[in-house]
Amino acid sequence: MRLLIAEDDPMIARSLDNALSPLGNTVDIFSLASEARAALRNDRFDLILLDLGLPDGDGLELLAELRERSDKTPVLILTARDSIEDRVRGLDLGADDYLAKPFSIAELEARVRALLRRSQQRSDNRLRLGPLCLDPTAGATTLDGVPLELPRRELRLLEGLLLHGGNIAPREMLEGRVFSFGDVGSNALEVYVSRLRKRLQGSGLRIRTFRGLGYRLEEETT
Repeated sequence: MRLLIAEDDPMIARSLDNALSPLGNTVDIFSLASEARAALRNDRFDLILLDLGLPDGDGLELLAELRERSDKTPVLILTARDSIEDRVRGLDLGADDYLAKPFSIAELEARVRALLRRSQQRSDNRLRLGPLCLDPTAGATTLDGVPLELPRRELRLLEGLLLHGGNIAPREMLEGRVFSFGDVGSNALEVYVSRLRKRLQGSGLRIRTFRGLGYRLEEETT
């Protein structure tokens, strides 16, 4: 999953990254509301962890902007504010959950998993298509019940394709998921798509290219 964290406390931001990245997530951290705002306008994320007390603006203002433009990305508010009024306002503006600082990392991870499941209408954490099953939380993939070991970037690519199972996954979205905000070469994504195609040979699944649009993971038809 691709997560955006808007948090200006370096220690908390580092703790969040250390907790969520090993679970197979791509984590982008911003300390300013303006930076997070720009990222949200240009890229798609699966979940937003939003601190309310950002140096250049209130996180609730950013939340309100998201919902006003019908952006339904799940939002988990992280804040040291403990007043009922702030919590009620955040939930009324469209936040999906609220976690007060200081918080347990185990509780944070559980809430993140729950929000991701709910947003994708899944009963558990696993993504499936035909014989393929991916558990993003464990970073584990099986093909016909046999473990399929994937490097980190191939795992992120597969997750992006599975999240759009049966539909075209936009190229820009896949590049953002696989490479985050790093520089991306003109054919870098194709390299990883090619590697993943080879791993899926003979499985009954294929990755189709839609030029100018993106890629679709689908079951082969006889």
